[in-house]
Amino acid sequence: MSQRTLVLLKPDTVRRGLVGEVLGRFESKGLSIVALEFRTIDGETADQHYAEHVERDFYPPLRAFVTSGPLVAVVLEGDEAIEVVRALNGATDGRKALPGTIRGDLSLSNRENLVHGSDSPESADREIKIWFPDLP
Repeated sequence: MSQRTLVLLKPDTVRRGLVGEVLGRFESKGLSIVALEFRTIDGETADQHYAEHVERDFYPPLRAFVTSGPLVAVVLEGDEAIEVVRALNGATDGRKALPGTIRGDLSLSNRENLVHGSDSPESADREIKIWFPDLP
């Protein structure tokens, strides 16, 4: 089943020069880029994107991190794209992510973990509307 998902290449991905490598992993798997934008976000956009986490203890440092520099927002499309992206991303904590995943190969952090991927079709729809409101 073809579907779309939102992926954020977080500021650490940009800062470390890993954008091409990370995008290449998604493309090599067979996912298509539908939309892509290099941008810096403000606190309000971060709050909207991470709405379910705003009241949690870990959110203030996450907010500071995600707004700390440019990131790349991408909409990917393909067969079961949400599940495929989450598998490619690996466990949230890069120290525990399996080798072969983006986080397992390239991250040693729980917060600076390179990528975000939508976790459900509902989240993907909501997040894509935040980042790409004019995308059909």
